[in-house]
Amino acid sequence: MDIALNDIPFHVVHLTGRERAYLDEVLATRGFGGNGKFTALCQDWLQTELGVSQAHLTPSCTDALEMAALLCDIGPGDEVIMPSYTYVSTANAFVLRGATPVFVDICPETLTLDPACVQAAVTPKTRAIVPVHYAGTACDMDALGRIASAHGLWLIEDAAHALLSRTPQGRYLGALGQVGCLSFHSTKNVTAGGGGALLVNDPGLLEKAQCIWHRGTDKAAFDNGEVSHYRWVAKGSAYQPGELMAAFLWAQLESARAITERRMQLHRRYLQGLAPLASKGLIRFPKGNDLTGNAHIVYVLAASRLQRDAWMGALASQGIHSAPHYVPLHSSPAGRKWGRTHGAMGVTDDTADCLLRLPLYPDLQYADVDRVVHVLRGQV
Repeated sequence: MDIALNDIPFHVVHLTGRERAYLDEVLATRGFGGNGKFTALCQDWLQTELGVSQAHLTPSCTDALEMAALLCDIGPGDEVIMPSYTYVSTANAFVLRGATPVFVDICPETLTLDPACVQAAVTPKTRAIVPVHYAGTACDMDALGRIASAHGLWLIEDAAHALLSRTPQGRYLGALGQVGCLSFHSTKNVTAGGGGALLVNDPGLLEKAQCIWHRGTDKAAFDNGEVSHYRWVAKGSAYQPGELMAAFLWAQLESARAITERRMQLHRRYLQGLAPLASKGLIRFPKGNDLTGNAHIVYVLAASRLQRDAWMGALASQGIHSAPHYVPLHSSPAGRKWGRTHGAMGVTDDTADCLLRLPLYPDLQYADVDRVVHVLRGQV
């Protein structure tokens, strides 16, 4: 899409200024293969900052989710409960293993899994629950954890939106289930153009996760001098990214907290500007993300698809780029083929019709936010 001089893009990748130096370092050493200095720096940062036992960089969050499905032995005949309002990778990771996604509805306040719907969907075939922290807003992990514990289920967090988001109690998302998955796609707060990470919080999974990450070999034991040569010992795949991606990501992670704080400032500006409309019930906001989230997405909810589309048109006429979000998986062709729903999906369907995402990135200016707010206030 062409962007005119005075347009406000929907998203612009933020650069910290150190990316080129780190990329040049990899080029100078020709250590392109991955699992080198920058991979170690990124993984150590994730483990230390988020408080997880183990972190493995992956080429994408899709790969991290697929690795999680393999790690938890999800297979044919298994059911995995998840929201329908999510990206296709959440479901694909388990469909590829022969499992059936079971789509349930979301809470209207947070657009995350409704624990009551999850509880009602559990069957003897259920093997895992996959909370998706939409927009960086925390699912009710205490309630979901109780359900998982009561039924002996894996809790696999899709935290693609949620780097440095926390629960109201201050715990980082991705570090609460047995396994968590992060994304560093170009649209995310911290990016390497692509990239992801598998976070392992269950001590019983650490050795197996290392084997899967090393293509199903015991190379970690070999590197530690525990065996004289490494062998194929488990199922695995090429889940290690190259070192160029890790170098770029390291420049971003070093500034992750500053990036998050800037996004939060802009998010608060949006909320303040649109508060008069919210107080009159003319516009709806997410709950909680302004306090403990990471401001990955700023969105508003219209009363109808017609109103949402009118907002998009009004913004576009002023050179402001906005966007809806997912087509729910349960209403998509592949979702109908390989998944099933449990219960009504009213909140999910209404959200898909009414949600509008607004521009948000660290280089956005307060004046840009005010311009967006001015257009929206003129429409309702």
